[in-house]
Amino acid sequence: MFGPYLKRWKLVPDGAAIHTHSSDLLPVLYAGQPAMLKVTRSDEETTGNHLMVWLGGHGAARVYAQGGEAIVLERLHSEPSLTEMVKAGQDDDATRILCRAAAELHAVSRLEHTPPPPLPDLRRWFRSLERTAALGGVYATAWSIAQELLNDPQDTTALHGDLHHGNVLHSPARGWLLIDPKGLVGERGFDYANIFYNPTNADALRPGRLARQLEIVCAESGLERARLLRWVAAYGGLSAAWWLEHGDGQYSEARKVLNIVELALAALSVSG
Repeated sequence: MFGPYLKRWKLVPDGAAIHTHSSDLLPVLYAGQPAMLKVTRSDEETTGNHLMVWLGGHGAARVYAQGGEAIVLERLHSEPSLTEMVKAGQDDDATRILCRAAAELHAVSRLEHTPPPPLPDLRRWFRSLERTAALGGVYATAWSIAQELLNDPQDTTALHGDLHHGNVLHSPARGWLLIDPKGLVGERGFDYANIFYNPTNADALRPGRLARQLEIVCAESGLERARLLRWVAAYGGLSAAWWLEHGDGQYSEARKVLNIVELALAALSVSG
């Protein structure tokens, strides 16, 4: 699978291959520089590759080459990691890093720059929650909130779409950088919502954690508290809906996510 790209871009293998549910990756050298060859099997990730090219290394890993389903990226370090920072009691610092990574991506849309590549509208993703809303309860509430947000978008921009602790990695020379965007267009608040569900459900459900991260994200992003909480609730409903769509007895995973949605709804009720 890697052979044609190694030849095309004169890449030298530099480590063991990594295989995920959607992509195959190989550490390589590109013109003598450490890089990562990624070959995706997902249309969604191919769209994300186009967004990476457009970002031009602004707040993101640099793209050395790209074509079709393959991309060659600046190789970043797995350590230090934001997940390990959370484990070490530095949750607040990790959240600030994620917020600044999101802000840098969103800022690219406001610069004098070529238009972004064609990206799907965020509304398309929420079709899953719309279908699941028929179950009632928290799903219906989350869908109602999502509809209000989607029908009255603010600060529309290119979105990462999957901003979490594993998708911001470190470069000793350039600091913390984004990888693996899904690539969407929508309100910037959506990109911050996933932070509240990561790195694990246990972290998200720690007493006082949501309130603390809400304070930090609002301070870093300038987002209004109640609107951010609505995005947190809407995103959580969508995430739970995706778990149900996976099938294979994923109800328990969906329920874990809904526990966090309920915290957001309770906080929203108090703030409202």
